[in-house]
Amino acid sequence: MAARRERIEPSFDRSESKSEEGLSISADDRAVPMAANDKKRKPAAKPAAKSSKSANAKSNQARAAGGGRGGGRRGGSGDGGGGGRRRRRSLIGHLFRLCLACILWGSLAVAATVGYFAVKLPQEAWEIPARPPNVKIVSVGGELLANRGLTGGKAVSLDEMSPYIPEAVVSIEDRRFYDHWGVDPIGIVRAFITNWRAGGTVQGGSTLTQQLAKNIFLNPEQTIQRKIQEAILAVWLEHKFTKDQILDMYLNRVYFGSGATGVEAAARRYFNKPASEVSLSQAALLAGLLKAPSRLSPARDPKAAKERAEVVLAAMRDEGKINAEEYADAVAEKPTKAKSYWDGAQHYAADLVMRDIKKLIGEVHQDVVVETTIEMPLEKEAEKAIRQTIDNSKQNVTQGALVAVDGTGAIRALVGGRDYAESQFNRAVDAKRQPGSTFKPFVYETALEHGWRPESIIVDGPVQIGKWKPSNYENTYRGPVMVADALRFSLNTVAAKLIDNVGTQAVIDTAHRLGITSDIVDNPSIALGTSEVSLLELTSAFAPFANGGYKAAPHLVNRITTEDGKVLWERGAEVPPKVLSEDMMGMMNAMLKRVVSSGTGRKAALDGFEAAGKTGTTQDFKDAWFVGYTAELVTGVWFGNDNGAKMKRVTGGSLPAEAWHEFMQAALKGTPNVPLPGHYTIGEPQAPLVADGNGDGSYDPSMTDENGVPYDRSGDGQGGRVYDRAPPPGVVVEERVTPRRREDDRSLFRRIFGG
Repeated sequence: MAARRERIEPSFDRSESKSEEGLSISADDRAVPMAANDKKRKPAAKPAAKSSKSANAKSNQARAAGGGRGGGRRGGSGDGGGGGRRRRRSLIGHLFRLCLACILWGSLAVAATVGYFAVKLPQEAWEIPARPPNVKIVSVGGELLANRGLTGGKAVSLDEMSPYIPEAVVSIEDRRFYDHWGVDPIGIVRAFITNWRAGGTVQGGSTLTQQLAKNIFLNPEQTIQRKIQEAILAVWLEHKFTKDQILDMYLNRVYFGSGATGVEAAARRYFNKPASEVSLSQAALLAGLLKAPSRLSPARDPKAAKERAEVVLAAMRDEGKINAEEYADAVAEKPTKAKSYWDGAQHYAADLVMRDIKKLIGEVHQDVVVETTIEMPLEKEAEKAIRQTIDNSKQNVTQGALVAVDGTGAIRALVGGRDYAESQFNRAVDAKRQPGSTFKPFVYETALEHGWRPESIIVDGPVQIGKWKPSNYENTYRGPVMVADALRFSLNTVAAKLIDNVGTQAVIDTAHRLGITSDIVDNPSIALGTSEVSLLELTSAFAPFANGGYKAAPHLVNRITTEDGKVLWERGAEVPPKVLSEDMMGMMNAMLKRVVSSGTGRKAALDGFEAAGKTGTTQDFKDAWFVGYTAELVTGVWFGNDNGAKMKRVTGGSLPAEAWHEFMQAALKGTPNVPLPGHYTIGEPQAPLVADGNGDGSYDPSMTDENGVPYDRSGDGQGGRVYDRAPPPGVVVEERVTPRRREDDRSLFRRIFGG
């Protein structure tokens, strides 16, 4: 029996396999190759000779086991196919997950940022604030005088304005207005590229909705916070309102320069027409102003405004809003030259309304309509009379004013200066100047109330009251004259004697009773108009002579209503107090009519109308006045210079009387001639008028009558026939001797100017 042999187990240890008779397992023998060790191990040596069957089997085995490694020419290396695709899929998935995370966290960050800035908005930002109220001021006939308030014009809907206006604004400011949702990313990118190419800011990316949000909710500061809040509010506005509503609000709240907010105010301001009548070229000009309202204003730079308007017209053409022919016609129009301020004398009246409105209705919280007493045709005639008189004068006159009131005190026309656009100071109301001899009617009225009569005789001669020694305009004296003639020729010495006779306080009381509101200095010189008054109060104080003796407090407002007609305030119909008796009024009208018909106011005489009035000239020709009236209208006129410069011999009987005549003749056209109240007729003098014996009418205070009594006696009424005081009762009127004047004895003034 053969000896048993010990079994030898196969070993996979490389070191051991070398000692065994070539028995080992190569990598090719494994069902699943160990790829990780392929690069470290060399494949086992192949037998020198193998059958084709064995080779094919191994080849198939290798392909089956090493699809990733073999792959022949198509597969490349063992890891290049399936492993690369796995890595790419893994990278794409990683990037996708990263993008999702970025979107998620970015959205959270944006939401947090929006929420933060939204919370920082004031609570009132989420409610559209009321547009500042407009005060529409109209004439007694309903014509618009002016719009006042923060906006300078009322709100108008898109249907109430020219269709060119919204088209022009959208074309130049936000051509994608009807496509975006409040913020326009495309517009922002376009503006960025345009500005980058230009090297500066030439185009904005804000939408009209953003601009509206900024205008009504935010301040204009350029900060990131404000821009974010602007965008938030713009989106909110788009959600809450329609596009047309947003455009409507924008056009009524945007600033167009020169104090005009909203299209209605701008149209009135620059073109003196409502927004409904704005033409294509004018609409383009308004739209162009939005870029720089102050710099491009036609009141400041008409050429720049025109150039910008042409840019707007080109945009409208490119957007298809207008055709080539419309574009060419609009471009061919001349530049608009607007006044630097509102134009028209009616604005002086509008300013007065705004001054008084709080006293009448308190604070204005809604749009209101103020119905005034102004008659627009008279207002235009008044402005024309003042401006033409100044422009045609060569006598160093730069300013003038006119006030016309009716018998109730209603102001029918008011001109506060030559040109409102150049100066808004109201010289008819706010300027107080010495009225000169136009104050004398209050002295004469007081004298009549103290017993003097138009026929009373008084001496025109030298007079001294304390240290005051007044003299006449011509520095000559007439001697004995009737009181009526003293007023007709505006003799200063007689007015001084009268006030000395009746007392200054009595004259002050009379002036205040008739309508003078200014304080009057208690001084005899007020007889010659040395205490300052305004033209408005002086004119109103003449009204009792024209209306039958009733006080006429000047007023401008008849009624105030809301836009829908609700009455907020209305003037009452109370009867004013009577301040003149029938007799006094009749005597004053008889005397003042002679001033116009044959006295210092002859140039004011009206064709076919009974008129009365009084001239006034201050020292050195600094002020010239004429206040006159008919039964229908009382009008006062003043000319002078704001700086107090002397005019070249302008008297109340020259330019003021001429301007008064021009205005009144136009104002009364087509109306009947109504006689002035009172039926007093000036009769014969109450004492003989005695000449000097030489028959030339000149007066010498040393002269006496045939009884040796001086003409300028103290006035005790005993023995003389000429009185410095009211004649005592029972004086018998004897013969009347009319003084004669030799032609060669006339003063130089009369030789030149006549009389």
